[in-house]
Amino acid sequence: MALKRRAETMEQNRIKLIGAARKAFAASGFAAASMDDLTAAVGLTRGALYHGFGDKKGLLAAVVAEVDGEMAARAHEAGASAASAWEGLLAEGEAYIEMALDPEIRRIVLLDGPAFLGDPSQWPSQNACLSITKQSVADLIAEGVMRPVDIEAAARLLSGTALNAALWIAASDEPHVVLPKAIEAFRLMAEGFLAKRG
Repeated sequence: MALKRRAETMEQNRIKLIGAARKAFAASGFAAASMDDLTAAVGLTRGALYHGFGDKKGLLAAVVAEVDGEMAARAHEAGASAASAWEGLLAEGEAYIEMALDPEIRRIVLLDGPAFLGDPSQWPSQNACLSITKQSVADLIAEGVMRPVDIEAAARLLSGTALNAALWIAASDEPHVVLPKAIEAFRLMAEGFLAKRG
């Protein structure tokens, strides 16, 4: 029973720290966020942070995974309401690109994430998105909507294009000007995968 209670406390502390870090990283950025302020805000010590995440970078990785997971869910919702599976695939990519305008996503996932955690294509959350895209591509090829192309190559190019477009928007001084350009180019590039009709 004591072990179960300890595990529950550790999980509650983890949730508290991720929530506090998310606010701090969004407001101040990863580098400027104070771990002492963050832990004090939720009534915990630095020891709880190190025990749960190893270090500040481990905490950032957990926050990025949470936010990136929410981004994937939002993109999937956008795709699910599309008129066809093809339009759904495009809508998912476009929704992901548009999320670069969200200040929290911009700061945590698109600016600080790559700067401190390295190549986003190596993050577990990005690989989960890639798996979903691979399945969509496989289905579209099987239905004859997409050309018979290597599934992984197509999925990586589509996912990578959406991610890089979002990174471009996040780093831009004029993100609202860049957004429509990025979406237009994403759509044109994706249409190259369509099977020839008639």
